[in-house]
Amino acid sequence: MATMELTGENFKEAVSGSGTTVVDFWAAWCGPCRKFGPVFEKFADRHPGVLFGKVDIEAQPALAQAFQITSIPAVVAIRDKVVVYAKPGPLSEQALADLLARAESDAQA
Repeated sequence: MATMELTGENFKEAVSGSGTTVVDFWAAWCGPCRKFGPVFEKFADRHPGVLFGKVDIEAQPALAQAFQITSIPAVVAIRDKVVVYAKPGPLSEQALADLLARAESDAQA
């Protein structure tokens, strides 16, 4: 499943269901964001049961402000409408895999 562009108009609906949503806050001018993007896209393709969304902080400053994003890239994981992870910095493939495993195992507990 490809990533979904999240905006102020579709964000609430996208994260309002049950399950896990992983959001990448990014900007086109951000070098680390451009390096992390392909990793994020790869995981979106590998995990069709998880919604992977991207928020361009330049186009969606209100969403970035709502999540208190002060450094990018930043990854936020939301499970069943609750933020379970929110940290700045690009994640390695292993760190992203660990995050998904924890979020999914917590969801089934």
